[in-house]
Amino acid sequence: MNLYSAGKIAYRSLRANRMRSILTMLGMVIGVSAVIVMVAIGAGANERIAAQISSIGSNLLLVLPGSTTAGGLRSGFGSAPTLTMADAKAIGRELPAVRFAAPSVRSTSPVVYGNQNWSTLVQGVTPEYFEIREYRLAEGRYFTADEMDASSKVAVVGKTVIRNLFGEESPVGAIFRIKRVPFTVIGVLEEKGQSLQGQDQDDIIIAPITTVQNKLFGSEHPGSVGVIIAQAVDRESIEEAEREVVSLLRQRHRIGSGQEDDFSVRNLSEMLAVAEASTRVMSLLLGAIASVSLLVGGIGIMNIMLVSVTERTREIGIRLAVGARERDILVQFLIEAVSLSAAGGVVGILLGVGGSMLISRFAGWSTIVDPGAVLLAFGFSAAVGIFFGFYPARKASRLDPIEALRHE
Repeated sequence: MNLYSAGKIAYRSLRANRMRSILTMLGMVIGVSAVIVMVAIGAGANERIAAQISSIGSNLLLVLPGSTTAGGLRSGFGSAPTLTMADAKAIGRELPAVRFAAPSVRSTSPVVYGNQNWSTLVQGVTPEYFEIREYRLAEGRYFTADEMDASSKVAVVGKTVIRNLFGEESPVGAIFRIKRVPFTVIGVLEEKGQSLQGQDQDDIIIAPITTVQNKLFGSEHPGSVGVIIAQAVDRESIEEAEREVVSLLRQRHRIGSGQEDDFSVRNLSEMLAVAEASTRVMSLLLGAIASVSLLVGGIGIMNIMLVSVTERTREIGIRLAVGARERDILVQFLIEAVSLSAAGGVVGILLGVGGSMLISRFAGWSTIVDPGAVLLAFGFSAAVGIFFGFYPARKASRLDPIEALRHE
């Protein structure tokens, strides 16, 4: 008997028990769709993390000031004014493994434009900061080194500030006030979205650091900065850049051998790589959990096929008695099992892709349907059909014709 004839017999058998076949397929449908949806959610989370990582910048080192001690209680890093503008210039100019270094001071402050007001983050930086953080302009321009040296009252603003302060009008050229100090908008930043910590990176006003230091947030320690962001020449130079920064600052701050640093250097690339790895593990875990339902569906197929063999024992005996070979019976039942799992896989693919799109649209979660995951889920479902269908098929093919004919 050829495959075509075996397929026709298998089709008639499945059609004769239509409801049972549909219920048997349901396990594979749920399994395949669950795998596709879970993998899509994990891939979407990975893309979102990657976008957040790229929005922060690449190959970055964060240099924080030291800590203070009051009454025996030590504050965390950043509480002592141990970093200066001169430190930032030295890091950017003297270290071969460092491409740029930008000092920064920041504070939250209310800003006013006309009859609108908004409380936002005001950050003072040098022009290199835009390059390091990979900020892009939607319109206007960045401020220049000359404007920074002159403490010019100019600012580049994020989209969140624009929406809440300026509305739909173009803010370039508009004058707003921070602590009653007038600033002119010279540029608008492209949207960056949320950071890894969930902070809105577009809720920000960036101005020359000298302007912020001298006219907004005065300090008891002139020239001190809140943080220095350094960018390594490339990914391979990050560790070398970190060693150079530590060595230079220890020398500049006259820290002797055995003495504790009055600053802290953090490798942002390592932190972001850990976050990315955690997301990948979560994706694999979601896929593995969903794959369990495929095994459950396969067990359901084997159970129904065993029941089918018992019900059709007499039919099998008649076919064997009139000349059917064991291989013919084996192929027929295998075709039935694979047909159930493959049909369930096709329906599961449609539901999985549709479910991923619905989740993305209505739940607001980012989902990405990976064609590789779709093919893998379908292939796995077909393999499950063969694996769990083989035992019932083999059992049917080895029935004794005489005993089968006696079966009631």
